[in-house]
Amino acid sequence: MCLSTVYKNTMTPETVVMKNVMKIECKDGCVLLTDLMERTVAIEGTLESANLVDGFVIVKETA
Repeated sequence: MCLSTVYKNTMTPETVVMKNVMKIECKDGCVLLTDLMERTVAIEGTLESANLVDGFVIVKETA
């Protein structure tokens, strides 16, 4: 199972949005994240990069 930690704009401990993310959807200018516990977070922005081997995703937030 490939779970990831999602960061906002840069990959630093202060910018962690959610850990153990199992599902990512891009819809209507938002990136929707769902973790193992079925919690969801929506970020206005775009998917900048994803490295599923190393388990991280960076979302570029819009203003």
